[in-house]
Amino acid sequence: MKRSVHTARFDIVLRCRALAVACLFLMPPPHLRAQEPPTPQWRPALHFSPAEHWVNDPNGPFLLDGTYHLFYQYNPAGRVWGPMSWGHAISTDLLHWQEQDIALPATQREDIFSGTVVYDSQNRSGLGSASAPPLLAFHTSVFHGNPAHPDDTQAQSLSYSLDRGAHWQAYDRNPILTLQPDSRQFRDPSIIWYPQGQCWIMTTVVADAQLVKLYRSTDLLHWSFLSDFQPSGYRKPGMLWEMPLLIPLSLDGNPHETRWAMIVSVNPWSIAGGSGVQYFIGRFDGTRFTPDTLPPEGSDPSAYHWLDHGADQYAAIRFANTGSGAPLLIGWMSNWDYADTLPTSPWRGQMTLPVQLALKTVDGQPVLIQTPTATYEDLVHRQGVSAFSDRQLGPGQTWHAPLGGDVLDIHLTLRRGDAPRAGIVVRQAPDSRTGTVISYDFTSGNLTLDRSHSGQVGFSPRFSLAHVAHLSAPGGVVSLHLVVDRNSVELFANGGVLRMTDLVFPPAGSNGVSLFSDGGHTQFTGLRISAPAR
Repeated sequence: MKRSVHTARFDIVLRCRALAVACLFLMPPPHLRAQEPPTPQWRPALHFSPAEHWVNDPNGPFLLDGTYHLFYQYNPAGRVWGPMSWGHAISTDLLHWQEQDIALPATQREDIFSGTVVYDSQNRSGLGSASAPPLLAFHTSVFHGNPAHPDDTQAQSLSYSLDRGAHWQAYDRNPILTLQPDSRQFRDPSIIWYPQGQCWIMTTVVADAQLVKLYRSTDLLHWSFLSDFQPSGYRKPGMLWEMPLLIPLSLDGNPHETRWAMIVSVNPWSIAGGSGVQYFIGRFDGTRFTPDTLPPEGSDPSAYHWLDHGADQYAAIRFANTGSGAPLLIGWMSNWDYADTLPTSPWRGQMTLPVQLALKTVDGQPVLIQTPTATYEDLVHRQGVSAFSDRQLGPGQTWHAPLGGDVLDIHLTLRRGDAPRAGIVVRQAPDSRTGTVISYDFTSGNLTLDRSHSGQVGFSPRFSLAHVAHLSAPGGVVSLHLVVDRNSVELFANGGVLRMTDLVFPPAGSNGVSLFSDGGHTQFTGLRISAPAR
């Protein structure tokens, strides 16, 4: 789905949609449009962003012949959400991307919402050949002026490519899947191969019902209903569920102990406010997904599993066709609460760092572990890593690292002394008035990312300033891995047990790094800093 308003305002967006489409096709050429001052200081170096215009959800990423393809919700006419097309970019390392021509363009009769891509290597669909297997893009069509469907109906459609994704054509029998009666909230198909049943499984949502629907197919063209997933628990009025993913994972590395993760993006009411990503761990029997356990109804949101405890990850999606290795995930680095007011130009929106997933038992329950990909770690080590000696800081003491920058990779470990709180500041100004603070409270067990003094924060009253999550510290030890880009901080704690992703917009020259200890002594060990983008 892709709009920056809550359900109560959706009808207003739909009524304005015709005007937005007209603007897309009648807009003057770029050199005649008014431009806001560009903000190259906030152009990410490690994360994909388009050269210009609006981007939101990643769509249909896959790997083929050594090249990663990333599609994404894109408005080619402006920096706010509008008529949705599928943009396209390619990479060989998940870090350096080259934009391609728009893959699936919006028209006056159809928007192209989110979906997935399948490499039909055995040509089971019959849309290609043995020598040229097709790529199949499953996407949500939003119809306008279609005599077969009321305006703004959402249904699942198919486009295919016979030249490795360079060009796409629509399947002549679209849509391939609709609800009866037609729905304005039926979207976001995601597809995996299920070897036990020798079939494909599709997950979709009825977004405003907070309902995941599962289907199966053997030819990728004809789909039969399997079951619904609609658990009791954390559900709120106006909450939308989007971008459902069903992923099998070995628990604790044991190939004979498989669990399934059902990942859904929720908006609003996420753990950090606005939009975010929730997940459930359970079992899938080929028909139905059943979560292992659910907190009692009425439980605090923190009782549930969240992919990210920061404010700026949404619409997480898996790369397809990557083989038997760890699943790779990427998301949209923004939040619907303020996405259309971000102070970047000439683009607005970017992707998170791709990560690899594992499933491990933590504090007695299975938890998704997220860590940066091997290609990212290779980049860091190729650029060189500076290691610093261990040090102890006393009450109120700080230490300024001699190495800083606007793009950094940082590892460190906090070892409890008698200080209740300690941490690190990144993107710090020379006068220390600006900086993003990551701290751990050994008394409460809470990890906090505080961006209240990170730079520009006043562009939206809904730009939340601090995000807090509980994190165990076995033996009084907490490990932190930070990926700092020009406009973001991504935090992986305790080897990826907990993740926080937040946008920041610091002033020029805010490149410092410092350590601090409040109210007592803290031991800092294993500090390593690299500048991966130099």
